[in-house]
Amino acid sequence: QVQVVESGGALVQPGGSLRLSCAASGIIFWFEDMGWYRQAPGKQRELVAAITSGGDTNYADSVKGRFTISRDNAKNLVYLQMNSLVPEDTAVYYCKVNRRGYWGQGTQVTVSS
Repeated sequence: QVQVVESGGALVQPGGSLRLSCAASGIIFWFEDMGWYRQAPGKQRELVAAITSGGDTNYADSVKGRFTISRDNAKNLVYLQMNSLVPEDTAVYYCKVNRRGYWGQGTQVTVSS
């Protein structure tokens, strides 16, 4: 069976940093494109960042220059480093095996003073 598990969500002050982790199993990890998505209350789920099996990256305009997606194929992990956080980043963050359509359970990120 496929498992996708996010971790690292927390309450953080504006201007702070946070790193989210996603552990995936039951797939050939190095073969898959992966993505981070987020959903804020009352809003649609949106793509935050994506990384291909080859390491190419893609970012939403709202996070470009502040967030960095990366992967460690040896550990079956994908990361989202979030810097210069603002209240608008508050959301549940989800990890996805992009082409296969598998989602994690989500992890809450709250940016508040």
